[in-house]
Amino acid sequence: MRLLLVEDDAMIGEAIRAGLKREGFTVDWVHDGESASQVLRTEAFDLLLLDLGLPRRGGLEVLTAARARGEELPVLIITARDAVSDRVQGLDAGADDYLVKPFDLDELAARIRALLRRKSGRTAPAVEHLGVVLNPATHGVTRDGREIALSPKEFALLQVLMERPGTILSRARIEERLYGWSEEVESNAVEVHIHGLRRKLGADYILNVRGVGYRVRPA
Repeated sequence: MRLLLVEDDAMIGEAIRAGLKREGFTVDWVHDGESASQVLRTEAFDLLLLDLGLPRRGGLEVLTAARARGEELPVLIITARDAVSDRVQGLDAGADDYLVKPFDLDELAARIRALLRRKSGRTAPAVEHLGVVLNPATHGVTRDGREIALSPKEFALLQVLMERPGTILSRARIEERLYGWSEEVESNAVEVHIHGLRRKLGADYILNVRGVGYRVRPA
């Protein structure tokens, strides 16, 4: 899952990015509100982590403008502003959750997972389809009760495909969801990960729609 972090404090931003990377998230990071607004207009993310006290353009202005454009991605405000009025203002402006600094990175990751569940219309923590169970919190995967060991990218790719079983995703769309700005993407990276998943889960689980992309086999 690809997140956009908007945080002007270098130490806090680096700690968040490193911590969330260990949790399996891809995190792109900008340091001011104007850069955030520009990036949100041109690139797709699964979730936005937004500070409020930003240079060049405030976080609430970024959020209000994004919602006015019809941006539907979940937004989690992360800020030192702890007054009730600030929380109310942020939530009423379109934020989905509000976390006051300092916070524990485990709690941040749990809140992110909860928002992503809500976005996909799930209530259960694990995703299940045709005998495959994927748990984002534990990074565990089983098929018919048998544990399957996946690499971080294989896990991320399977999670993307299992969000909406049967929906076809192009290679470009998959790359956009899996890789951040700082990561080099080999031309056949997606194909390599698909091959690995088929070998571990069975060739019948992920289908290649020739000339279009990939999908998990519908029920």
